[in-house]
Amino acid sequence: MTGITGLANGVEVSAANAAGASPLEGGPAPDRQGDTVGSSPNSVLNSLNPADGAVVATLDADDVSSVRAKVARGRQTQPWWAGQEPSARAAALGAWRRHIWARHAELADLIHAENGKPIDDAIIEIALTVEHLQWAETHAKKALASRKLNPGALFANHSARVEYVPLGVVGVISPWNYPLYAPNSGVSAALVAGNTVVLKPSEYTPAVARWYVDAFARANPQLPPGILQIVVGDGAIGAEVTRAGVDKIVFTGSTATGRRIMAQAAETLTPVLLECGGKDPVIVAADADPAAAARAVAWGAFTNGGQTCVGVERVYVLREVRDRFIDALLHELKGIRPGAGRGAAYGAMTMPSQVDVVRRHVEAAGAAGGTFLVGGPESVGERFIEPIVVLDADEDSACVREETFGPMVTIKTVDTLDEAVALANDSDYALSASVFSRRSGDAIAARLRAGQVSINTVIAFAGMGSAPMGGVGGSGFGRVHGVDGLHEFVRPRSTVKQDFGVPGFDLITLRRASHVLPLMKRVLAKRHS
Repeated sequence: MTGITGLANGVEVSAANAAGASPLEGGPAPDRQGDTVGSSPNSVLNSLNPADGAVVATLDADDVSSVRAKVARGRQTQPWWAGQEPSARAAALGAWRRHIWARHAELADLIHAENGKPIDDAIIEIALTVEHLQWAETHAKKALASRKLNPGALFANHSARVEYVPLGVVGVISPWNYPLYAPNSGVSAALVAGNTVVLKPSEYTPAVARWYVDAFARANPQLPPGILQIVVGDGAIGAEVTRAGVDKIVFTGSTATGRRIMAQAAETLTPVLLECGGKDPVIVAADADPAAAARAVAWGAFTNGGQTCVGVERVYVLREVRDRFIDALLHELKGIRPGAGRGAAYGAMTMPSQVDVVRRHVEAAGAAGGTFLVGGPESVGERFIEPIVVLDADEDSACVREETFGPMVTIKTVDTLDEAVALANDSDYALSASVFSRRSGDAIAARLRAGQVSINTVIAFAGMGSAPMGGVGGSGFGRVHGVDGLHEFVRPRSTVKQDFGVPGFDLITLRRASHVLPLMKRVLAKRHS
């Protein structure tokens, strides 16, 4: 790889550390031969700055053979990695976390250049990442520990336990909108659970992922290669990861691509974890604090240029509080502009084709009777999009039905909470939802169909290592973060042991004594009557 000053190829880092470096305690390291397998020397991928089109980095691109070689290397290394004590795997994550934070300024500059978000937002993304790493390293041992089970009355002479066994090699296909935080959600849990990982980042942000993978090797020079690897390329390389024999696929991206990945994985019965599109609603009840709701909606809708899967795209506000909410929202948006400089609230659109989606939704909003409270068709530039707020567009419009994934939010006036809940739930993209109410937040939240619900805030769950996150319906299934997220990367294995025999009372025999079933029936009659 070339073009990223100060960064080495992660495989080469591992090879350089082979001589004289010992792995973690707990057994011999895997064979270190073939450390340099991987990238095709004749193909490169240029990563561009979305603000001006300048080349940020040039990376060696993978091909079919290198993807398969890296998955094979991960499979070779995985038994050794799984055999390490949980505390040793957690220590590797801790070293990685500290390495990342010690160099957060360098990494923030790279995220800013390649993804386009402001430096401050890049630092927040890094902060969330290291916090999630710390949660995983701190809680994995307890969450994945073997548990004793109650064998029940019929098998009281047995003991039972469940153990959590790593899956093997996990393929993570990650998006461009949060190029560090999004992959880390799956990668950190998979690694600490004892899996090896092959990461395929978006072709729009490969340099950030390359930095992230290299940081693991740099922070843990004693480890053998193959624990965390990267493959670089376009969508065809992502498809190849799915075909290459991994034991689970973690995908974050569009619903359409998620469906294709699921169909492909079905051919080999490879399990998938999908976090797909969101058309996330906010309900502003009559007893809400309109200023607080407006402040949260402004951030949720426009942070990261609206390119947030759990961001705010639809608002349903009760008529009694609508005008105060709108006034507060317009106040929040005064002076908010995109740009590449430090004073910008958000950056350029990272993926050029997404600009066309926003433009189409703006046109649909106008055609559907919507009133532009902020912005309009003129707000959509070639690389930057000004904030757009639409009032009372028809609910059948594309701007309401489809994921916009840009700096645009629709507001709908409703007369009852029942109407608000019905409209909020009337979407297949049931990723997240929010409620603003002083007295009824919990009751309203309980009625919403969503993977996670926020009350008097938005998106806060994404920063909590303990809170599972995932979708419903077209937004996918499976969870990252928390104990539920850790359990996505293991399979439960039950072990049952007969501790002692009970002569004359054995159920598990072809020569069962004649008195066993009558006695069992008398016991069960007392238990189940």
